[in-house]
Amino acid sequence: MKLCVALDTASFNTNLALVKELKGLDVWFKIGLRSYLRDGVKLIDAIHQTDDFKIFLDLKIHDIPNTLADACEVVANLEVDMINLHASAGLAAMSEVMNRLNSRPHRPLVLAVTALTSFSEDEFKNIYNQDIKSAVIKMSQTANQAGIDGVVCSVFESLPIKYATSKEFLTLTPGIRPFGEAFDDQKRVADLSTAKANLSDFIVVGRPIYKAQNPREVCERILSEI
Repeated sequence: MKLCVALDTASFNTNLALVKELKGLDVWFKIGLRSYLRDGVKLIDAIHQTDDFKIFLDLKIHDIPNTLADACEVVANLEVDMINLHASAGLAAMSEVMNRLNSRPHRPLVLAVTALTSFSEDEFKNIYNQDIKSAVIKMSQTANQAGIDGVVCSVFESLPIKYATSKEFLTLTPGIRPFGEAFDDQKRVADLSTAKANLSDFIVVGRPIYKAQNPREVCERILSEI
């Protein structure tokens, strides 16, 4: 299991300060939509210049097949290690992305976003007209069929997804509150022991780290637990 630290702070400088504070630790950094739209490639370059960190560019790209594949080729050129797209783009779109990226000598890991962890069961059913677990498993099987490396899901879907696909199919689980912190806008959250029990490959932790008085100490405690 790998710790992925979310760089979702209010400015480029606070993001970079967090990166520098965690220098030397075995962590990935997740660059989300706000940080990328504001800071762009400058933030990616700054992370690389600080240390040999792995980067997950979390843009959740969603579009028609050709446009989606074009966009994924662009982000694959940014020297990041993992990208993602929406599984609801469908089999044809995900397959087109992988056909393009697999023709490259090197490519990032590609994950498909299933049900956002901010969804409650009722909210998800109101939009998709099905329960979360069934929908997520079906999306994951489709992503696996398309050659995608894994999915973004809640901890609670991780193990059923591996049963429905394979143990090598990656699961990245946001909404981790490692030591019982507040849920904030997340609904389907879990702690470290639950993430381990459900075989999460990557856990994403944001506010419990970057809002802490001593982010490095929190990261070291998480790393010792996992």
